[in-house]
Amino acid sequence: MEQVQHLERKLVAILAADVVGYSRLMGLDETGTLTRLKSLRREFIEPSIEGYHGRIVKLMGDGALVEFASVVDAVACAVEIQRVTTQQNLSLPEDSRIVFRIGINLGDVIIDKDDVYGDGVNIAARLEGLSDPGGIVISGTAYDQAHNKLGLIFKSLGEQRLKNIPERVRAYRVLLEQTGGARKSRSRRWPVIGAAALLLALAAGIAPMLWPHVIGLLPGHGSHPVASTPGKPSIAVLPFTDLGQKAGQDYFAEGLADDLITDLSKISGLLVIARNSAFSFKDRSLDVDEIAAQLNVRYVVEGSVRREGDAVRINVQLIDAKTGSNIWAERYDRDYSRIFALQDEVIGRIVEALSVRLTEGERAQIARLPTRSLEAYDFYTRAEQKVYVVDKRSLGETLSLYQKAIKLDPAFADAYSGYARATVDVLGFDYQVLMLSAVARQRAYEAAGRALELNPQSSRAYAVLGILQMLDGEWDQAIASVQKAVRLDPNGAEAELNRAIVLTYAGQGPEALASMERVLQLDPKPRAQVFDYYGFVLYMNRQYEKALRALSQVQPEERSDLGLETLAMANARLGRMAEAHDAVAAILKNPEQNLAAYRVVYAHHRRQQDLDHRLDALRAAGIPERSFDFRGREEDRLDGSLLRALTGDRTWVGREHNGAPFVMELSANGDFALSSQSSIITGASSLDGNLFCTQSTATLLGRKFCAPVYRNPQGSSETQDEYVWPDSVTVWYFSVSR
Repeated sequence: MEQVQHLERKLVAILAADVVGYSRLMGLDETGTLTRLKSLRREFIEPSIEGYHGRIVKLMGDGALVEFASVVDAVACAVEIQRVTTQQNLSLPEDSRIVFRIGINLGDVIIDKDDVYGDGVNIAARLEGLSDPGGIVISGTAYDQAHNKLGLIFKSLGEQRLKNIPERVRAYRVLLEQTGGARKSRSRRWPVIGAAALLLALAAGIAPMLWPHVIGLLPGHGSHPVASTPGKPSIAVLPFTDLGQKAGQDYFAEGLADDLITDLSKISGLLVIARNSAFSFKDRSLDVDEIAAQLNVRYVVEGSVRREGDAVRINVQLIDAKTGSNIWAERYDRDYSRIFALQDEVIGRIVEALSVRLTEGERAQIARLPTRSLEAYDFYTRAEQKVYVVDKRSLGETLSLYQKAIKLDPAFADAYSGYARATVDVLGFDYQVLMLSAVARQRAYEAAGRALELNPQSSRAYAVLGILQMLDGEWDQAIASVQKAVRLDPNGAEAELNRAIVLTYAGQGPEALASMERVLQLDPKPRAQVFDYYGFVLYMNRQYEKALRALSQVQPEERSDLGLETLAMANARLGRMAEAHDAVAAILKNPEQNLAAYRVVYAHHRRQQDLDHRLDALRAAGIPERSFDFRGREEDRLDGSLLRALTGDRTWVGREHNGAPFVMELSANGDFALSSQSSIITGASSLDGNLFCTQSTATLLGRKFCAPVYRNPQGSSETQDEYVWPDSVTVWYFSVSR
């Protein structure tokens, strides 16, 4: 009897991608097309696939077949690829642009070694053919699993008859041009998100500005110098000068100085000035004693780097600014492959010269080899220099550089922690063109966790976790994480600022203020938003005059949203209503701002009294309860029974406050999809008594927002404005069409 061969099968998500007009592109410019395609694959597509846990089954000249264990990951990856490709194409002429079509199916496939085949694969390939250039089409099985998990909007294409597929297949198009969830012109205003990014980046990424000296207010300036920690030598490492002939190599010189700061900061027997303050003297012609005076340190490390191929020459000197003498100076000629050993040697000489004793833990951390791949280290160093400039383009490049480092060395803990921090910036600044918010949150958790698996002593990873846990209301874990971050990096201004933030929201005001003052000791020349946050911490400690003095160091055009709010709150508490109203007027240049939304955005205050202390002052200063200062009459407010009649398998049709049309589909199970000129939001709806509630991963940190709905006395079904719903950022006038 003939033996029947058993075929191995499994259920997977298949992504099929194809380059639009590949033959035409090759005919026009074969070399250029291949170069651009390989660059896209290497720099963006392959790291994205790996980031979403995909496996490239095969690459064809004009396409690819990719397998994912999760269809949610497959769809998110496809969206990221299309968005990144669109962004990369902006600088190219239209006839040179590489554009993909993508099809995705969740189905059963046959496994043949490293290959897959069967109807599960064929359906994905056929759906790719239905896609528009730059678009994505997914099967009904994929839609069923992914449609409510990513904040995307889909359009049904009905049942499609596909070549060589016996049964019709449901198909859905992802509306990329309308997807992204967040209201792009509005999301920037919610300060809690900016605050989260501020913490992790030490406010370095929000605006490229340096601050004048603070006279008579803050430690370390004027007549109130910072007293160095008793018995601890204080030291600053200035950015090294790049003497190489090759342009674009300054990142290596800066990275070397940055690494020295990082390692020295781990030593509890030193007081080390933060990178932000030390690097503020780059390209400035000042004497070492003047720099030391401004940073309030006794010792300064400066040096130069020349790198030619694999040969590296480094000159380093340790200067006693008090006497002006060189304590130690050395020239090192090394092969680039010995760069880590060279760093250890320099650290050892500095520690020896200053007679500092290391603990065994500190010695082990400094000696830890960050990576065995010099190429990965090169990408990591480039990324570290870019994280301080947080705009969409730079942050996208930063993420890509970290991913390249991780791909070259999957055990590179520092690259994972850097990627986690940058991903929180994506979440904080709502850069959904780079990554969907829900995905950014998940990736930040995963990358921080992986960093700690590889290096349980990673301060930055604990700092990232502390912020994420704070936003999730996991207070014991959040406090433990930021405390651990500071213990592991006793001179880390970034870790200390994270602790100040978490302790403030935890209701531990005095401890938060002590951390904030430590930040200013470690970083005496911080960026603007650090002062805004210092003012906020002082306000939460009921020190209103001091809060205003801190905020006075910020130029009005440079003040963050948090700074404006604190200015309004502190003045209101002091009865200076004219000044409070002026601050509110600046806030309400965006008239969407309202207390109802603040109540949700700031809901991670651990104590209700702290949230009340904040919102009561904002109310007194003049922030309205609803966006656009909408005020509904109580007699027009709908009760629960009337609301139930308006929801559940209904369609709302009407206009926004600005007159722009909108449609909101409400399904029987509570799912909703709201489409307007400015955005498309998907999520879940519900009723809470007499309130209509919505919740989406794309807005308000994924938190539920509830608001009343009113009858509009002047409205009619003809004008589609019988009802009014004031949500978190606008006011909707609508009628029910079904």
